[in-house]
Amino acid sequence: MNVLVVNGPNLRRLGTREPEKYGSTTHEELTVLVTQWGADLGLDVEVRQSDDEADLVHWMHESVDAGTHVVINPAAFTHYSYALRDAAALVTAEGLNLIEVHLTNPHAREAFRHTSVISGIATGTIAGLGIDSYRLALEAVARRVG
Repeated sequence: MNVLVVNGPNLRRLGTREPEKYGSTTHEELTVLVTQWGADLGLDVEVRQSDDEADLVHWMHESVDAGTHVVINPAAFTHYSYALRDAAALVTAEGLNLIEVHLTNPHAREAFRHTSVISGIATGTIAGLGIDSYRLALEAVARRVG
């Protein structure tokens, strides 16, 4: 079973960007962990990151075409990218899982972060548990497709 893990803007800076909020794990380390967690669950995981909204939209389209489940941390696009929301909705409309993840709890942060345009079409949302949010999302996908 294939799973695409998509990370949005600024996540390439994990480990150095506000480590008090986002932790000290780098994106490269996260990629290794996520790939191993997936393998342990019998999932073939690919991790991608982009600061470009168009890349994320394109990757949602690829996931639909390939029948690939998605774990997505849309980062700042969470709050305003209707293009990404519409592309992500195609994933769930095909019966594929799309799990939204966040390292921090958006509801415990600034008011503008309280709204997600992705949550309403996601299979589920996991937030506030640091990098464990990704592990839990992969476990959820594995159980749902079990």
